[in-house]
Amino acid sequence: MDLTQTCQFLDDAQGKGLRTVLVTVCGVEGSSMRNPGTIMGVAEDGSFAGSLSGGCIENAVVSEALEVLAQGGPRIVRFGAGSPYLDIKLPCGGGLDVAFHVIEDAAFAASCCASIEAREPFSIATGARGAAHLAEWREAWFDADTGEAVFGHYPGPHLQIIGHGAGVEALALLASAYGCTVRILTPDKRLIEQLAARAIDALCLDRTDQTSLLQSDRWTATVFLFHDHDWEIDLMQSALSMPHFYIGAMGGRRAHAFRTEALMQRGASAEKLVSIRAPIGLFHSSRDPQTLALSTLAEIIRAYEETSWTAD
Repeated sequence: MDLTQTCQFLDDAQGKGLRTVLVTVCGVEGSSMRNPGTIMGVAEDGSFAGSLSGGCIENAVVSEALEVLAQGGPRIVRFGAGSPYLDIKLPCGGGLDVAFHVIEDAAFAASCCASIEAREPFSIATGARGAAHLAEWREAWFDADTGEAVFGHYPGPHLQIIGHGAGVEALALLASAYGCTVRILTPDKRLIEQLAARAIDALCLDRTDQTSLLQSDRWTATVFLFHDHDWEIDLMQSALSMPHFYIGAMGGRRAHAFRTEALMQRGASAEKLVSIRAPIGLFHSSRDPQTLALSTLAEIIRAYEETSWTAD
């Protein structure tokens, strides 16, 4: 989830009049903690956002970025295996080809932030002309001879949590801390007040048929956390018809048999019914809210990482 923070950092730094450098992992040899397309931002005062490793090379990256600011012109530097920096090693034994570009386009970071805020796919292209925001997703590409590269970025996971009880709050706080965007629908007005104090979007759900409150895109996980499963059916039927990458619901096998039968009677297809994750979470029989939240978020993030967005 570094992308959002890094782009916001670059936009804020440019707003303060600071010169900035975009740092991009363009190539990976062997094992590495980060994938090609990972970015880091460095400002001329030495501050930075993002990470390219587990802390092994960040200081060297900042020093290199400041040198690029002083000398001008893009460059690609190898860190780890095959690097001229003999004293900087990656414990994983891999190597990273890292590109440095002074950001000359005043609108670059703001455009990236706007795409992230709008939850729209976009790409970052780098090369001799610097860094550019592209308002569409493009497949990753890097030419080691010319230094030209482009990396597409999809919106991060958004959690739409529908339910009541302590599990809703626990999952909302954990997902928000992880970096997901979160939206809550709940009949619990006290919970709405508590989440509002944490700047988490929460709306009051007065009736089971308020399906118009649902919002979902391809990168949305909808999670039902009701102990009273009668609340679910109208909302789940609508959620299944909307774009999403994950739908899960709390409750054991008996509860899931109830909702499955109810949805089947309303015409839900077998394909849609089997897509519902229930019991929810990577590890089941989670009794306390915090463990349930951890188990659920882990399952959601794994589903997000395993989804082939390019298939659509």
